[in-house]
Amino acid sequence: MKYEIIDLENWPRGGLFKYYTDELRVVMSLTVDIDVTRLVEFVRQRRLKFYPAMIWLVSKAVNSRDEFKYGWDKNGRLIKYDFVSPSYAVFHPEDGAFTKLVTEYSDDLFEFLARFARDQEASRNLRAVVDNQPENHFDVSCLPWVRYRHADLHVFDEGKFLAPVVTWGKYTEESGRLTMPLSMNIHHAVADGFHLSRFFTDVQNLLDSIY
Repeated sequence: MKYEIIDLENWPRGGLFKYYTDELRVVMSLTVDIDVTRLVEFVRQRRLKFYPAMIWLVSKAVNSRDEFKYGWDKNGRLIKYDFVSPSYAVFHPEDGAFTKLVTEYSDDLFEFLARFARDQEASRNLRAVVDNQPENHFDVSCLPWVRYRHADLHVFDEGKFLAPVVTWGKYTEESGRLTMPLSMNIHHAVADGFHLSRFFTDVQNLLDSIY
């Protein structure tokens, strides 16, 4: 993991960042319906699982944009990571509990899926948040049981949590296509509506071009 320290005085977004951390702490949340038809076909043809494939796709979109890779170092300085990895839940239907894991991001789908499988197997008997979660992570959650219209996940800290929180729900068929609600929460200090909206365009472009 590598990162660079951000010089707020010379960073073009420095003034906005200071305002939305010092004066008015705002978290934006948006839900958009996305078309997952090609991804569902892709994983079925290759006997893969939808959940880790979608985690990878979202991670690829997140890592393609600087605004989603900010955090704080141990001295309280703003930093930007070279990459961020998804922190996600593995649900255990036998008891309704879950395990919270981080799988290190890879730009290669199949390398990520192999890492995901290893991490899941190594922690299958755990019911907790795994202790070794790295600092350079963002949050992913999934509600596959319900088709929702909006989701909003609150982070109760000092109002300085900068990483994205991404959630999706159940996909359903509409006019021959499979659509699914996808949500993101992001701190206004690091992103505006433009950046938030662009995330969904990036995800849809990746979905449409899945090989």
